[in-house]
Amino acid sequence: MTLPAALAGKLAIPAIVAPMFLVSGVDLVVECCRAGLLGTFPALNQRTTEGFVEWLEAIEARVRGRPYGVNLIVHRSNPRVTADLEEIVKHRVPLVITSLGAVPDVVAAVHSYGGLVFHDVTTTRHAEKAVAAGVDGLIAVAAGAGGHAGTLSPFALVAEIRSFFDGALALAGAMSEGRHIAAAEMMGADFGYLGSLFIAAAESMASDAQKAMLIDATAADIVYTDAISGISANFLKPSLGLDAKHSGAVDVKAETKAWRDAWSAGHGVAAVTEVQPAKLICERLITDYHSAVRALGDRCSALA
Repeated sequence: MTLPAALAGKLAIPAIVAPMFLVSGVDLVVECCRAGLLGTFPALNQRTTEGFVEWLEAIEARVRGRPYGVNLIVHRSNPRVTADLEEIVKHRVPLVITSLGAVPDVVAAVHSYGGLVFHDVTTTRHAEKAVAAGVDGLIAVAAGAGGHAGTLSPFALVAEIRSFFDGALALAGAMSEGRHIAAAEMMGADFGYLGSLFIAAAESMASDAQKAMLIDATAADIVYTDAISGISANFLKPSLGLDAKHSGAVDVKAETKAWRDAWSAGHGVAAVTEVQPAKLICERLITDYHSAVRALGDRCSALA
């Protein structure tokens, strides 16, 4: 397994900062990219295609050639997919993360300028469909990930995907330390995919209340439910009006808006203990990753 040529040598560690709805913006992407990680954001975090273009231009001006990525919802329910894709092609976005469908025409459009397409999947069946559509990489969204997560163990999901796919593979699911990224590589993945750790970053667009809730949370405060958007995802229980002991069905108030009032996060929330600049979060990940790699090398040498 090797990193795609377009990314080889351009990252401090093999880590992608996930695109988080209503959380990831220009400043968070830029600071993560400058620190050596691959920052991303959802196109729909801007309410119009015109606003999306403004963000692309702002990021390009500040990252100065460093790779970054955009999440594109390719489902027919997204009325902007064609217009946003045209701008992605025009701006030659290095990495496009597609969600809710793997569409060969979208892949071909991104490939037309040499861009990469990664598709997020929660099951082997979805992975097979994405591979058939010609994507360059997969994001295995395993149990414990924030947002629309799967229920499979990362060990099972990575192993099953690797049985038929040898392209780029990122692993998501409660990843919050540099050693987790190194562990993902040992399991057969090429990248760690981290989101919740950055929700409380100083540059995050999350509200102060959301950041405070995240800082106070542990894995026991996460609930997996389809009651918010119709697709199962992990959310902070307190944002749904539930306490940590709640384990039954989730009854969401009619006025609750998906993702705006119901705040998503993964099982790794206990690693978030304060609001910090994204640069410091990235530096800690980088240091911890290299320490883990060295420790593993020393252990292997001792066993040889």
